[in-house]
Amino acid sequence: MSISLFKGTEVERLRRASQAAAGTLAFIGSKLAPGVSTGDIDQWVREDTARRGGKPSQLGYHGFPATVCTSRNQVVCHGVPNPDERLVRGDIINVDVTTNLDGYHGDTSATFLIGEVSEDARRIVDVARRCRDAGIAVVRHGARLGDIGAAIEELAKKEGCSVVEEFGGHGIGHQMHTPPTIPHTGMRGTGIKLRSGMVITVEPMVNLGRPEIRVLPDGWTVVTADGSLSAQFEHTILVTPEGCEILTKQETVPTLDVAC
Repeated sequence: MSISLFKGTEVERLRRASQAAAGTLAFIGSKLAPGVSTGDIDQWVREDTARRGGKPSQLGYHGFPATVCTSRNQVVCHGVPNPDERLVRGDIINVDVTTNLDGYHGDTSATFLIGEVSEDARRIVDVARRCRDAGIAVVRHGARLGDIGAAIEELAKKEGCSVVEEFGGHGIGHQMHTPPTIPHTGMRGTGIKLRSGMVITVEPMVNLGRPEIRVLPDGWTVVTADGSLSAQFEHTILVTPEGCEILTKQETVPTLDVAC
């Protein structure tokens, strides 16, 4: 398994790609409202990515038919946009944007609240965000992959939630997905050591119910097996000697509560 280490101008290009993805995600978040279709989101991502000089990394990846993943309510990940699927008050929806800018990729996602939502919906979104941040907090040169998973899993269990085990984060750089896989469960002190210059994603998928999942007949859409709500947040991060740099962090973070 070959893991890339980045430095100098390569890191700057990764920052640019990551900021482009983060900008598109913020733009989409500002437009979400009841009545918007997930097909609209796909078109907006296509247009905004082009305005920023990039290309949607997800389009055509292993045959994926859209520019973005839109995962609503019980959908864990890889939801396929559809012009007939419209947001309603009380929904939660994860929007996962990846941008290819000049041959470098940046990957980020957030789960948005559509109008007034249930207490359970607000809780799972809050826990998923904090799980991502807990995983990122342990990243540094010399830490191990198991440290990330353990931090995420410990917080989720403390909050009475579960973490999907079948999907994890990944390396990223000249390609959207590269080694290593970043597990979101695990034991501290296990797994490969992180090294300064690695660029990875941390993107736990957290379920309100049990962790089991199933794939719908379209071959893409992953849902919770028990029908419970699921939420996810993702950043692309650079491992540094002192800790990490969040490449997809926005200076102004958009509110996740969107129009009623």
